[in-house]
Amino acid sequence: MLKVAVTGCAGRMGQEISRLVLDHPGMELAGGTVHAQHPLLGSPLLSLLGKGNAGPKIAASLKDIIGAIDVVIDFTAPSASLEHFNIVADAGKAIVVGTTGFSPEQKKQMESRANAVKCVTAPNMSVGVNVMFNLLAQAAKTLKGYDIEIMEIHHNLKKDAPSGTAMRLAEICARETGRDLAKTGVYGREGIVGERKPDEIAVMSLRMGDVVGEHTVYFGGNGERVEITHKATSRKNFAAGAVRAAEWLPHQKNGFYDMQDVLGLK
Repeated sequence: MLKVAVTGCAGRMGQEISRLVLDHPGMELAGGTVHAQHPLLGSPLLSLLGKGNAGPKIAASLKDIIGAIDVVIDFTAPSASLEHFNIVADAGKAIVVGTTGFSPEQKKQMESRANAVKCVTAPNMSVGVNVMFNLLAQAAKTLKGYDIEIMEIHHNLKKDAPSGTAMRLAEICARETGRDLAKTGVYGREGIVGERKPDEIAVMSLRMGDVVGEHTVYFGGNGERVEITHKATSRKNFAAGAVRAAEWLPHQKNGFYDMQDVLGLK
């Protein structure tokens, strides 16, 4: 049985992931963490899921439970995820990171320890979104000269913008069309901005209600428009992808992987 811990286990994603791990025939939900002031700290982990009062207690620090864990699934916040990543690297274990919004410096810190850890990190764990990434690469390569615009919609509690998925979509478009996203990326428009530059890749963010996540890439040409869209109606698809990654990861060599590796899409 693969022993799995879920950081931020009381959050919306944490609970979804914990339920899937609990129901997985090859996994044991062996630990969970919350922040030090959380009211559920010290409670039985299974009580969080309405499954009785047995099992491990919810911990405040991953350090307290890492010795009994094979793989950690982390959907928290950048600073917390970086701390969890370092704990896992110190222990030589495996971690699946679904957190977005890392700064370039935080990414560098993580990448510097690639030889010490097995890590799947992806801006979106959804199988459908990762298929979208592949379709997008083909479309961007083929639709030369088309205007590229990206729109993403998320719930009104999301803290980072644009979403990590939208940025990955923009990066794929830039890579396949030979552009430097740092120079051609546009994030919102206001005022007299002039005509649209041919090499722009624009990313627009909307925040409303309880939208789980929607992403559309528009390719606008003369007389036609191509749209590639993914709409998530439940967090379960992200959780299922993360659990699939956690099942796959322990059998790999140390290093960084993404969902394209997990799904065999490369």
